[in-house]
Amino acid sequence: MRRNAAGVLSVYVPKKDLEEPVVAQEKPDLWGGTVTLANGWLLSLPEMAVDTRLPITVEARKVGSD
Repeated sequence: MRRNAAGVLSVYVPKKDLEEPVVAQEKPDLWGGTVTLANGWLLSLPEMAVDTRLPITVEARKVGSD
């Protein structure tokens, strides 16, 4: 996960060689909730400290898609 200079949060999925912007997030502090990617995927993020710095590699689970 990373945030670009414009402040847009994105997720890179190495097994799919896919980078997608986050279009919605369940929790304002990000961690421990779900995020929705522009391609419709819903990912569950692990619990982490609110002040966790980006970029960071995390184990996120795909829990759904449109």
